[in-house]
This record gives sequence, C-alpha cells and structure tokens, in this order.
Amino acid sequence: MKGLYGTDAYSPDEIAEQIEEVGVGKANLPLVKMIALGILAGGFIALGAMFYTLVASDGELSFAVSRVIGGLAFSLGLILVVIGGAELFTGNNLLVMAWVDRRISTGRLARNFVVVYLANFVGSVGLAGLVYFSGYLGMNDGSVRETAVAIAAAKIQIPAGEAFCRGVLCNILVCLAIWLAAAGRQVVNRVLAIVFPITAFVACGFEHCVANMYFIPLGIFCAPEAISWPGLAANLVPVTLGNLVGGAGMVGLVAYVIYRRPGGGSKI
Repeated sequence: MKGLYGTDAYSPDEIAEQIEEVGVGKANLPLVKMIALGILAGGFIALGAMFYTLVASDGELSFAVSRVIGGLAFSLGLILVVIGGAELFTGNNLLVMAWVDRRISTGRLARNFVVVYLANFVGSVGLAGLVYFSGYLGMNDGSVRETAVAIAAAKIQIPAGEAFCRGVLCNILVCLAIWLAAAGRQVVNRVLAIVFPITAFVACGFEHCVANMYFIPLGIFCAPEAISWPGLAANLVPVTLGNLVGGAGMVGLVAYVIYRRPGGGSKI
C-alpha cells in the first residue's frame, strides 16, 4: 500500500525508520557540534517567540484571531530548527524510538537530552538579551514590552499541575509536527506540515520549555521586580517533565510500538 502515498510523501513506516535513523545520528554527534546546534535551536525558537510577541501586542485583534496569527508567527521557530538541522530538546524526545530499539544506549540518550537542553537554554536566554538591548520592545508605543512582561508574568503563575499538562499537550503537537515534516520530500511540504500543529499548540496556550527559556528571561530583563529566576525554574520543571511525557512517551513510544516493534509494524 506504499503507493497510496505517491512520490510526494513517505509512508508512516518509512517516517518511523527515518526518524529512528536520524535519532542514532543525533545521539552520536560530537559534543562541540551538539552544543553549537543546540544553541542555534534555542535561538531559532526564540525568534519564533519574538515574532509571536509582536502579534500579541496588537490590541485591536480579537482573542482567537490574535492567538491563531500568533501561532502562525511562532511556527517560524520550528521551521528554522527542522530545515536548518538544529538540535531541539523537545523534538529530540523522539530519540526514545532508537533507544527502545536498542540502537543507542541510555547514556547516549541522556547525554543528548542534557547537553541539548542546556544549549537550548543558552541560545534562548542569549537571544532574549539581544532582543532586550535592540530597541524592539519599544515598538507600538511600548506595547511590545508590556506584552512581553505580561506573557512572562502569566507563565510563572501557572500552577505546577496545569503547567505539566500543558507541557504534555504541547509536545504531542511539536513531535507530531516533526513526524509530519519527515513525511515530506520537499522543503515546502515540510514547512506546511509544521505550521498547523505548531499554530494549534500556541493558540491553545500550551507550554514549551525552550520557548519559556526566552519568554520568561525577557520578562525578567524588563521587570526584575515582578519576575524572577526562581519563577523561571518553577515553570521549567513541570513544563519540561510534561514535554518529556508528551513527546517521548505519547508520540515516540507509541510510534515505536506501532511501526518499529518486531512483529508490530503496520507495513503500509
């Protein structure tokens, strides 16, 4: 039934195989390259978050329209990551497929997760600092700054349980975006595949740990009296755990069971 997908898209079995192969490569990257690509990914996601903040600062847009257009803008971040080949913690949760298939060790998996997570943090916070000193926040008579502070303040006030659940839902959609992008054989197909899941998670207010590494530090730079680094940590812990459960557990492991487990492949 592979012909069902034509020449423009890979079948689900082929996607699963491709993602597992890519996961093996990611797990075995040299340390310096992994760090550099992780910093890039943090910066890329921050660029999407920066674009989102600009849209959100327009008070004339209705609630739903603002959220949807903001989600479209935020999609820039994952598009840059996927097409540019950077290393993003939330997307790399799919490495669990290669780990369960015993193609990478637990140590390699943990190394990738920890190194990429910290590198994403450096890239996101670094770009937040650059944005802060760029004058960007003064746009629209200062409403961009007000929006940035409001976003950060709202995030640190989310209860831990709610933040965890939002993190799960977020990374289900992020990893599905990566899965769908892997189906495309052309850049335009990959871009279109990314846009809808990412727009959905942003519009629905779900929580992405790497995006929050930009949103909250930017709020701290703007209003240190109201937003603190401990507030960032309190948000990142449940959101990161939720992202892991959503991406590694509810997408990666499920995909492995369906498409890669011996005797369990769909063979579509």
